[in-house]
Order: sequence, then structure tokens, then C-alpha cells
Amino acid sequence: MKFTADQNNVKLVGRTMLIGDTLWLGLSGTGAEFVFTGKKLSVTFVADEIAHGDQNEIARAAVFVDGVRKADEMLDTDEKTVCVIDSEEPVTANVQVIKLTESPMSAAGVKPLETDDGASIVPAAERPLKMEFIGDSITCGYGVDDEVAEHQFKTATEDVTRAYAYKTARMLNADYSMFSASGYGIITGYTEGDVKLEDQRLPQFYESLGYSRGSFGGVKPQDVAWDFSRFVPDIIVINLGTNDDSYCRDFADRRADYQAEYVKFLKEVRRLNPDSVIFCGVGIMGTRIYLPLARAAAAYCAETGDRKVFTVKFFEQDTEKDGVAANWHPTEATHEKAAKYLTMIIKETLGWD
Repeated sequence: MKFTADQNNVKLVGRTMLIGDTLWLGLSGTGAEFVFTGKKLSVTFVADEIAHGDQNEIARAAVFVDGVRKADEMLDTDEKTVCVIDSEEPVTANVQVIKLTESPMSAAGVKPLETDDGASIVPAAERPLKMEFIGDSITCGYGVDDEVAEHQFKTATEDVTRAYAYKTARMLNADYSMFSASGYGIITGYTEGDVKLEDQRLPQFYESLGYSRGSFGGVKPQDVAWDFSRFVPDIIVINLGTNDDSYCRDFADRRADYQAEYVKFLKEVRRLNPDSVIFCGVGIMGTRIYLPLARAAAAYCAETGDRKVFTVKFFEQDTEKDGVAANWHPTEATHEKAAKYLTMIIKETLGWD
């Protein structure tokens, strides 16, 4: 039997797009979650055109069965099929199909799920809380599988499920949606000089399915508007500023620019998510940009009267104690600490036990 990964059969996770019978995934953490009952389940992934290009940018995807990783694949061929359940007797299991890597590098598709005759697939139950995370490489889990600081980016070592955002969602028993890209910021991407990389501003893509050098079967996600009614978050966490700090540093005019543009982005996020509680955080890879961020949040609240926006100053990573991942990014130990801290802040702020 075959089951298309659409909303009738699965719970869609993140900003996804169904084209024909293929569910396309771009952003980190996108995928599907469902309850399977039967003897055999196979998942077929489809690669985008990047599979025939830079092998450091091909998509990576995983399948979890009852929380256990049963498949972890680099999509370096046009299609790849993995059998994740093969039992002599029928079993019932929660299954998660997750794109582990980020949208700018590459996209991935999921073809109809194949099962034994008589099997069933139904959408997983909605969790009581919905969260959206807007961020950069930290949110994506950049380099978390490679604890050598001098190593550079490659999708093979990126895993969103080992990063603070995914972990926070799990700690709060929340469904999530990620909107993140490595190197991107509010006013500029990461730079080692004084040139503002304005093409790497994340807000420009926020109203779309994302951004990718690859495509969803020929469709560019940046050209497709996102329907914000499909996922209405109770909580939004924005973690943007680490890359801006590479440009702003201690220059007052640049920090003022970041502050002003942050206010504009907050207005956009609020317009599209009128009822969400918003947490604005930064600091895991450096806290220097926190002050203009906090000033931006305060200025926005003073101007609009919005009382549902809060700031979070993360603890900076302790590289001596917790190690460091590729290109000086956080290790899973650091992500775990950040998730626990953010979970605590959210609960305390909202008065939850």
C-alpha cells in the first residue's frame, strides 16, 4: 500500500509543500509525524538538483520510530529508500520524518509511504503547545556532529534535532516550526570585514516557504508565499544577532541600524502572528549584541504598547567545559543547557509550573 504524506495521513511539520504526490521539505526540522500500524514501512526520499553538485551541501534526513533514529541519510542520489519497520507481527509506532539540514543549501522530498497490505497511517496527535523558532546557524544545529573547531560547514555534520530549539520544543511538549539559516541576520549576514551582506537578511524571506539554492521539484521556496493560518504559534523565539554582530561590533551607527531594523522585523512578525508571545534572545556565541537587541524590544513595546514581547540573554557557551563544534559553534552539551535555560525562562515568564 502507499500513503501520500499529506495532511490526511500525516501531521505536517514546519513549512512544507505538496507537489503531486511528493512532500517537499526545505527548512531545518521540516517533515511529517504519524502513527503507523502494520508490519512494514519504507520511506523514499527524493533529492533536489544539489545531489549532483556540492557534496558539502546535499540534504540530510532522518526517520525516528518511537523516538529512536532508524535512518539517517545523505541524499546524494536522486532517490533513496529506507525500510524503518519490518516485523513479523503488526506493531503500532510513532514515526517522525525530519529534514536535519537547512534550506539555503538544499531541499528534499518524501514520496508516498510504502507499507504492507492492511497497514494504516494516521496523523500524530497535535501537541498542546505550538512554537516557532526564527534563527541562524545555532538554531539549525550547524556543525553539532563535528567537535573540531577548525572544521568548516558541511551538511553531513548539521542536525537540528541536537540543537537548542528542537530540544526546547520537546521539553515543553510543543509542536514546532523552524525558520532559520546559517550566516543570516537582521541587517547582514556573517562578515569578516566591513561590508554589509544585505542579501543574507533573514526577514526578507519570512513570508515565504524559505530560501534554497535547490528547489522543490523545480519550484523555488522563496517564490511561494507561506500561509500563516497553517501553523499559529503560541510562542515565537527569535534568535538573530550573532551574525549581525560580526559587522556591528562596537560601532554605534551600525548597532543603531540593527536596532531600527529589529523593530521593523518585530512589527512584521507581530502583524503575521497577532496573538503569539514573542521571546527575543541572543548570546550563545557572544552577548555583545544583546544590548541593542534589548533596546529594540523596549523601543518596539513603547511605540506599539505590545506587552507580549520579552528578551532572553543566553549564557555564552563554555568551550572549556562543554567543548566546541565545527567553526566554533555550540556542542550538543551547550545546546542542552541553552534549551533548559530557555524552557525555564518561558515557564517563569508565563507563570507555568
